[in-house]
Amino acid sequence: MFKLKHALLATVLTTITASTFSQQKSNAVDSWLTTADNATLFVHQKQPLNFTKTAKANPTIEVNEAEHYQTIDGFGFCLTGGSAQLLMQMTPASRTQLLKELFDTEGNHIGISYLRVSIGASDLNPFVFSYDDLPAGQTDSSLTKFDLGPDKKDVIPVLKEILKINPKLGILGSPWSAPTWMKTNGDTKGGSLKPDCQGVYARYLVKYIQSMKANGIHISAITVQNEPLHPGNNPSMYMPAPEQAEFVKNHLGPAFNAAKLDTKIIIYDHNADKPEYPISILNDAAAAKYIDGSAFHLYGGTIDALSTVHNAHPDKNLYFTEQWMGAPANFRDFRDHIRDLTIGATRNWCRTVLEWNLAADPQNNPHTDRGGCDRCLGAITLDKDNVLRNPAYYVAAHSAKFIRPGSMRIQSNLPADLPNVAFKTPDGKKVLVVINTGKETQNFNIKYKNQQVSTHLNSGSVATYVWK
Repeated sequence: MFKLKHALLATVLTTITASTFSQQKSNAVDSWLTTADNATLFVHQKQPLNFTKTAKANPTIEVNEAEHYQTIDGFGFCLTGGSAQLLMQMTPASRTQLLKELFDTEGNHIGISYLRVSIGASDLNPFVFSYDDLPAGQTDSSLTKFDLGPDKKDVIPVLKEILKINPKLGILGSPWSAPTWMKTNGDTKGGSLKPDCQGVYARYLVKYIQSMKANGIHISAITVQNEPLHPGNNPSMYMPAPEQAEFVKNHLGPAFNAAKLDTKIIIYDHNADKPEYPISILNDAAAAKYIDGSAFHLYGGTIDALSTVHNAHPDKNLYFTEQWMGAPANFRDFRDHIRDLTIGATRNWCRTVLEWNLAADPQNNPHTDRGGCDRCLGAITLDKDNVLRNPAYYVAAHSAKFIRPGSMRIQSNLPADLPNVAFKTPDGKKVLVVINTGKETQNFNIKYKNQQVSTHLNSGSVATYVWK
């Protein structure tokens, strides 16, 4: 049922035009709705709501811009090598049209503002590679054979097209593994970084950033290791907290400084069930001085654990960098991601919220063997020029289009069964994302500066409200 609805996107995805806000009255609230029965998918409601001095006796979400929290860097996806490969298989005209829909903000475009890419292969590449692969027994301590390799055929061309649409796109790079000759087991899967290869691996990551810059692509930040406590993926590399602290403070941080890079270093990049991992590294002042913050996934633990890390080190930033949706498309995943990520991660100090995997084909390919994810549903399913929009697409749409980089999270209370989060954008708009997690239709008010709007949401439905 969900997939059938997506074929109607041209008629149901009715979003703002460039003139919407210029015509909007100062007391009007625009809204975009997705319903639990997926009959309505991110639809702009034609009749605006209006603030008044009086309101009905309903639960009230009060938005207070005087109390503010973290700045937002962006919302988006992970552009895996497999995603880029599928995009490059489209005809140029169809690819351009799709990339505008994804990364532009005008009209019916959803305005993705941040991407995560893999440094070398992830498990959603068709095969495993690094940028310095050698025959068994060989090493390359001078990195003379370093080459961006397969990324030059898909990831780099796609990123260049995207940057023409959105030159301010934020890009985070994450390595799944060092080259095998740097690892204790000589394999792409598992193993650890050899102690005597820490220096050359730091220079490898520097060289990646410099090589991407030479291609016109600025890497805003990197995480040190994707899922460092999960050596069962392919590729993967085990890196416990003491090893990551050692690598950052004695090798990666100094190498970044020597190369005068402005790319941020972000640690951990794994589940919320181990907040002690980033905290222990940040407790080491010699490591912490190089670190911007910590990144999280939510395959374990609860999202409020991120506030534990924030409270331990409030001077460091937090990022949410990955959460998958499994095939087949399940609308319940949409609701959970809105509640736990769009709302939960940002209410727990995250500057980014990134869904896993922008695109896959109808068989959830490509992926690596020996551990690559064979059930990871793309935000879009691509079959050459045929595009199917899946739940993660709508998760991102409800935030990315309106909560632009530089927006600031502001205070809002939490009435029962109405999880929500509020923001003030750089141009002064207020944005409120709300989900009804109750079993019945919920009538409620939105209060702002002593004026209120009365509205409702059916059970499981999500709305984004925007006003000046």
